[in-house]
Amino acid sequence: MSFNDRERDFESRFAHDEELRFRVTARRNKLLGLWAAEKLGLSGQDAETYAQDVVKADFQREGEEDVFEKIRHDFDAGKVDQSDHQIRRHMADFLIEAEQQIRSA
Repeated sequence: MSFNDRERDFESRFAHDEELRFRVTARRNKLLGLWAAEKLGLSGQDAETYAQDVVKADFQREGEEDVFEKIRHDFDAGKVDQSDHQIRRHMADFLIEAEQQIRSA
């Protein structure tokens, strides 16, 4: 295998890994949004719309703080009793679930 072949292989694996990471994060955010929607008393299309808003919130800044802050703000406004730790724990749990769903699809 030549150097150019190895370089192309590395670039291909990197692109695949980045796409996988994006898909897993988006799925995690949707699962998180559906959970938060339920806590906020939303259901049906309102819950789906809210979940999509959570997915979109992740595009505001690098990292996941924008998602956390959206949920925290909405819970505070809706008087939902969930600690920061509980929200972050759900974020971590849903990340694992999302990865399992994406890999098994």
